[in-house]
Amino acid sequence: MADGPLIVQSDRTVLLEVAHPDAEDARHELAVFAELERAPEHIHTYRITRLGLWNARAAGHDAEDMLATLDKFTRFPVPPSVSTDIRETVNRYGRLVIERGPYGDEESALILRSTDEYVLAEVARNKRIQPLLLAHPSPDTFVIDPWARGHIKQELLKIGWPAEDLAGYTPGTPHPIDLDESDWTLRPYQRKAVDIFTEGGSGVVVLPCGAGKTLVGAAAMADTKTTTLILVTNAVSARQWRDELLKRTSLTPEEIGEYSGQVKEVKPVTIATYQILTAKRKGEYAHLALLDALDWGLVVYDEVHLLPAPVFKLTADLQARRRLGLTATLVREDGREGDVFSLIGPKRFDAPWKEIEAQGFISPAACYEVRVDLPAYDRLEYAAAADEDRYRLAATAPVKIDVVRALAERHAGEQILVIGQYLDQIDTLAEALDAPKITGATPVDEREQLYQAFREGTIALLVVSKVANFSVDLPEASVAIQVSGSFGSRQEEAQRLGRLLRPKTNGHTASFYTLIARDTVDQDFAQNRQRFLAEQGYSYTILDADSLGADLAAV
Repeated sequence: MADGPLIVQSDRTVLLEVAHPDAEDARHELAVFAELERAPEHIHTYRITRLGLWNARAAGHDAEDMLATLDKFTRFPVPPSVSTDIRETVNRYGRLVIERGPYGDEESALILRSTDEYVLAEVARNKRIQPLLLAHPSPDTFVIDPWARGHIKQELLKIGWPAEDLAGYTPGTPHPIDLDESDWTLRPYQRKAVDIFTEGGSGVVVLPCGAGKTLVGAAAMADTKTTTLILVTNAVSARQWRDELLKRTSLTPEEIGEYSGQVKEVKPVTIATYQILTAKRKGEYAHLALLDALDWGLVVYDEVHLLPAPVFKLTADLQARRRLGLTATLVREDGREGDVFSLIGPKRFDAPWKEIEAQGFISPAACYEVRVDLPAYDRLEYAAAADEDRYRLAATAPVKIDVVRALAERHAGEQILVIGQYLDQIDTLAEALDAPKITGATPVDEREQLYQAFREGTIALLVVSKVANFSVDLPEASVAIQVSGSFGSRQEEAQRLGRLLRPKTNGHTASFYTLIARDTVDQDFAQNRQRFLAEQGYSYTILDADSLGADLAAV
């Protein structure tokens, strides 16, 4: 067996030797179907999961492709139990198919079909699935209740039988949309992502921050030429989508509506926020009528990894509409990746961050973890604190402020974002740095003015809360200093680095700093936060705050 960088173990974990010359190639191919679990300095641990295998299968990779990857890079023979398990798990996808067919007076009833009568029998006996089945007209088919298309896919996934949905989609009300490529053109990977999505009908496109996910959405709209509902994270994002569509497509201002807390417009292309869809009045969702306001032919979910739980429930009823999810990472800290798979659709396209960087479409970035020591008094307070208070005490340690100031001085002349989780800490940082701040309480118009001033360079340093984690276009930001975050959130780490990845006009490498209180839960959470970026090929250089200048000079 070749001296490869992988060791495949019988518990479906895969060890990757980081220093091996073939490690990057192995990481690239392994990430198609395995998830990174731990990423210390020398050996990274991946796990082959059922959902990872099914996503890979839906994207066109069969079991033999995946086993060929393991055989190509493994140091020792792949355990036979793993090979068998991969083949059998992958083979479960598509054994059940949801399609349209005649039943009684209906020409296009919703049908669950399988050539394996034992699988159908197992499914039919499930207590949560049984009520969704209306009839059993032939040994290989069941008729599904028309409203239950999404719900049955969720339940089938839970019991290990993911259905391939071939039931098709309503075309929606036709609406002319064309790309205006007079002074730009779709990048090859964007065009490929759109083509694969269009062929599949529904699913998720995963692209790095800064790689043009909005343009993928615009191109999908131009391909489908139908009324479109776009769901976004906030009003700032809604306006950025509107501006991009006006700039990149044939759509006019009269054709694009905003449906948010401030404005309630329904037009052939309507951009709505997740908050408005989940808003309740007297215990009921007050804006559900928007989902049926027009005969939508396409629903776009921006930042699908942030989809609120109620929107999953609403999406279960939208299975006849084409659905496009856009995200930089499918990681969800609540473990609902399975619901994204079953309700939005499988991962159709996933471009590794480093691959897009190598093509020159996103900026290179250097990641640093700066470790600070808590002073004696703060250390004593931390040691005596309750478990639920310890992260906040470590993350908001006042000693971090001097380090932020030193880093800001070191990068004078660059566009710098200082990012925090806690509002009192953000207030303190803004005052210490004499810089403007943006939090959830900042009015939308004021946010846009500050973002625009930052883009134009009249503001060089901006202190921001988690409202700037996503859907904010700040192309010239080249330094981010992360002072505190949402515990061990991998998705947040990816989004925050993503603020820096818009290509720089001067080709400058971006710098991403995370400030960590040594020997605290702050350090433990940081290791988890870094896992997704480690999977994408980013490594963190560890620096000591007390010797910061010398450490940086040595890098």
